[in-house]
Amino acid sequence: MGITPVTIPGVNECLKLMEQYHMLPNIREHSIMVTRVAEIITNGLISAGYDLSLKTVIAGAMLHDIGKTACLDNGDDHAAKGFEICLAHNLEPIADIVAEHVILKNYAPENGYTEKEIVYYADKRVNHHQVVSLEERLVYIIKRYGLNNEMRCRAIKQNYMRCQELEKRMFSLLTFEPADIADLLIPQQSTIEQR
Repeated sequence: MGITPVTIPGVNECLKLMEQYHMLPNIREHSIMVTRVAEIITNGLISAGYDLSLKTVIAGAMLHDIGKTACLDNGDDHAAKGFEICLAHNLEPIADIVAEHVILKNYAPENGYTEKEIVYYADKRVNHHQVVSLEERLVYIIKRYGLNNEMRCRAIKQNYMRCQELEKRMFSLLTFEPADIADLLIPQQSTIEQR
């Protein structure tokens, strides 16, 4: 018996995994919008000379919340659960993206950008299924997950400071501003809609 090759799933495979893991419709809508935002940023960074895999970004963004439905009632870490799901399907490159979509553990700005940073950032720009600013998303996250716990709120704010730094550095390379993303979604036909 040979070694199973590592693969990057296409859009249809991601949609099947969403169905298999009973992703709720609102989480699916959020994931698709995160994918569209990530796709715009990735295309911009590729145009700026970065060597990135659009297919990896799309798969990582579509599956970033693959473990969320299973964790809603038990309070488990949905990023860790998603990591396990990806590994179970031999999706190692996607597993790392999913594992760090909430908090980047190994972000080194001097090393540029990978698919992981793009999905992490895109997730922070989508509240439910609407594109919002980082500040708007921070207000929502503190209200929803801060639970009036000072330490928890401080950790959330530190994570968002890292995301703001990432935004500033990343958009210095792009031909559009963070505030332009919502407008760029309208005319662009996403890879997801082309399937």
